[in-house]
Amino acid sequence: MFEQLFTKTAAVVQHRAAPYVIERERFLVHCKEQGYTQCHLKRSAANLLAAAYELESHGGLPARPEDVEAAADRLEQLRSDMQRTRGATIYRLRFIRDSTQWLRFLDQLQGAENRPPVYSQLLEDFTDWMRDERALSPATIRNRRWHVGRFLAWYFDGGRQLADLRLQHIDAFFESLHAKGFSKVTIKIYANGVRVFVRHAERRGWCDAGIAEAIAGPRIYRQHGLPNGPSWDVVKKTLALTASDSPVDIRNRAIIMLFAVYGLRANEVASLRLEDVDWEHDHLRVPRPKPRREDRYPLAPAVGEAIARYLQVARPKDNSRSLFLKVLAPIGPMTSKSLYFVVSTQLRKVGVKLAHYGPHTLRHACAQHLLSQGLTLKEIGDHLGQDRADSTRIYAKEDMKGLGEVAAFDLGEVA
Repeated sequence: MFEQLFTKTAAVVQHRAAPYVIERERFLVHCKEQGYTQCHLKRSAANLLAAAYELESHGGLPARPEDVEAAADRLEQLRSDMQRTRGATIYRLRFIRDSTQWLRFLDQLQGAENRPPVYSQLLEDFTDWMRDERALSPATIRNRRWHVGRFLAWYFDGGRQLADLRLQHIDAFFESLHAKGFSKVTIKIYANGVRVFVRHAERRGWCDAGIAEAIAGPRIYRQHGLPNGPSWDVVKKTLALTASDSPVDIRNRAIIMLFAVYGLRANEVASLRLEDVDWEHDHLRVPRPKPRREDRYPLAPAVGEAIARYLQVARPKDNSRSLFLKVLAPIGPMTSKSLYFVVSTQLRKVGVKLAHYGPHTLRHACAQHLLSQGLTLKEIGDHLGQDRADSTRIYAKEDMKGLGEVAAFDLGEVA
């Protein structure tokens, strides 16, 4: 492996003569198989070389996280003595990261188990109940678990017990969210999750009864605000930024088109598989977690071309059946979080000021564009995969010319 990374014989000899050569080489081979670049492997090899000498001189393997920290301290001092202080913080972080991953790969990292929080069993019980008794979707369980987990972390940080829970504690939590600048809608989502959890806790006898019914988040009036999506011109400018031969741009172009043209949700794009693109019939199959059905769309030519180009020249070679993959190691399916990063980065490059920059804002842009093209709210709701008119009615507040005029449906020069 070292012969593949370094051209100079002296460098190869240096790495092979150092302690734990077999263990270091095994890890580097593993990283290469995960798709890490040559540059990353060479930097990791250098960090592991330093780690091998430092750990071997101070007790050897296995090692503890504090041993890695101490090794980083010694290297930081050595670099300072040699007046090599530039990039010291980044070097330290990379050294600790590479060394820790190496030790964990070897199963030689002692005492690294994160002690579960005191509320972990409560959260697990709540999660099991949502899955087994309520049969909620994985996305709903994941989101509600996250919001309830933040509340429990805040509550138990004060050394309190759940049996001592009072309504004023919950109100104080909502006030802390408001102080951090969270919107009313976000706080309302927290309130809904906490209310469900507290009701579950009451049934289990973990806390006094009657608290859940008194939990009230901010009042959100129906259709209280306008959709905050970008204009269609902004969407086209965003797509124009991806018009290159870069594998990242080729992939991002296809992703942004799916959000803008079909108004898909982030989890829907993340869950798309290779077989969901029906090339024979020019259809796109979209599994809908809400309302738990499968929709089919005609594959728009521009979208089909973007996906085809991605599959032909930009998609990493991988056995995964997921349609979109990460381009940086470790290679794997894209998640809702990574899709958010893609859309947010591209929209910010345009320089437009938006309240939100994630995939959902392109869903709003799609709806507003369809509305401007003369589609009815029912047609827009069907296109977005919404089963309730209330979810689409907010777009009726858009003050657009020709709102009542039926125009030819044109998704409009997205290529």
